[in-house]
Amino acid sequence: MQPGNQFFRITLCAVVVSAAMGCATHGQDQQAASQYADDSWITSKIKTAFVKDKTLNTSDINVQTSNGAVQLTGFVNDPGDLSHAAEVAGGIEGVTSVRNNLQVK
Repeated sequence: MQPGNQFFRITLCAVVVSAAMGCATHGQDQQAASQYADDSWITSKIKTAFVKDKTLNTSDINVQTSNGAVQLTGFVNDPGDLSHAAEVAGGIEGVTSVRNNLQVK
């Protein structure tokens, strides 16, 4: 095999591998962006449901979503609101779990 031919093959392999890795990374970025959008949508739907629910004081409830898992933090006025808020959040499409860290004022 001639030295120039070997250099060409090695360069070609490097280009192909780099392109394949770039495509894989791009796909992961798209998936991460899609998941972020889904999580933002879930958070928005939960907050909207809380506002529509006249029994909850939503100004003191924080909602965070990651991969469909929801975390509630903040304060509620009544002990019954602890479980009620978790039920409302858990009833939203796309929610996989609810971690309820709410506290009674």
